Amino acid sequence: MNIRFYNAKILTMEEPVQITEGELWVSKTTILYVGDGTNKDKVYEKNGNHPVIWDREIDCKGNLLMPGFKDAHTHSAMTLLRSYADDMPLQDWLNKQVFPVEAKMEYDDIYHLTKLAVLEYLTSGVTGVMEMYLDPYAIQEAFSECGMRNVQVSGINKFGPSLEEMENRYLNLNGKNELSSFMLGFHAEYTCTKELLESIGALAHKYKAPVFTHNSETALEVKECKERYGVSPTVLFEQLGIYDFGGGGYHCVHMCDEDFEIFKKRNLIAVTNPASNLKLASGIAPISRYLKEGIPVAIGTDGPASNNCLDMFREMFLVTGLAKYYDGDASSTDALEVLRMATVNGAKAMGWKDCETLAPGSKADLIMIDLNQPNMQPVHNISKNIVYAGSKQNVKMTMINGKILYEDGSFYIGTEPEEIYKKCNEISKRLELEA
Repeated sequence: MNIRFYNAKILTMEEPVQITEGELWVSKTTILYVGDGTNKDKVYEKNGNHPVIWDREIDCKGNLLMPGFKDAHTHSAMTLLRSYADDMPLQDWLNKQVFPVEAKMEYDDIYHLTKLAVLEYLTSGVTGVMEMYLDPYAIQEAFSECGMRNVQVSGINKFGPSLEEMENRYLNLNGKNELSSFMLGFHAEYTCTKELLESIGALAHKYKAPVFTHNSETALEVKECKERYGVSPTVLFEQLGIYDFGGGGYHCVHMCDEDFEIFKKRNLIAVTNPASNLKLASGIAPISRYLKEGIPVAIGTDGPASNNCLDMFREMFLVTGLAKYYDGDASSTDALEVLRMATVNGAKAMGWKDCETLAPGSKADLIMIDLNQPNMQPVHNISKNIVYAGSKQNVKMTMINGKILYEDGSFYIGTEPEEIYKKCNEISKRLELEA
């Protein structure tokens, strides 16, 4: 479809970051024009002086268009465990609550539970996710049917799948459609043998590919890794060649000086998950140090069992709020930097160069923020207000790849929300989670 947005405030996230007023045009999956409307003749010239035929013209009524948020770490189908596995330390949470239930989950379960997460992402203005969970074939099918952009990361560990299967997934799941891709990765150091980690490093070299993993999430994780190998998880991964072609880590809370040096050397990305880290008492990530060291930071929600909601507004506020508390400095970690983390840096983590900003030629992944809400008035600094005062109630529309999937409380993903809710509750009952 060709869609014209007009009478809009526009935050492209291009440097220097500023808000302008004007129009944004979408042609099929791509942004065709962004501007004040005075230079649109250049677009017509490129189009052979033919005017664009609009399928729809949307009066934004002064509301804000901006890039969609990128949830750079999540486990979508853990919607099943929302408010079921709570108030426990991480290791007990995993071993006593999460892993036993996950062992019972089947293809259809993961498929429907992932769709439930998609509904929540769309209401939070999320246009792309970096996923790590069970059965990537079921996950890719669910995301593709809904129209959600995604990159999956392998969660291989000593319990499975095999290294051969991970490589098959890497080969088979890449290139299936323009919305989906698959990256090399593994669950964590503490769930992998050294032989498996060595093999992952070899695979990274074979494909010259980046690798992502849970890294230094808890003090216990780092302590036990040092007891096993004499070094931190990051140093171990460096020794095994796992990070030679880039990638990054999820959480990255308990990091030493040598870890920071490796992240800088390998151009790695730290993905922070503040709500999950608080709920599981894992700690507060040293965000301002990453920024001072020039290490890019992206933001993830983590899964809805450890969060328990997929809300990027809450994550953004916690990133800056916790950084200020951690540093004892109210000027630490400016809101605009956090907005970059949630948009531009998330796209960088996922390898989506054409999804970082709103610019001609970029993918039409964008959201409309309703400024005509009490929490957005009066209008002083919209960018900061999104981080400090914004909420899901301000997401008026979510567009991915040129398609409006959520608008004014209605979903357009090919399945009715009520049907998804019914399926997910049936799954919960079958697996006896109510007990």
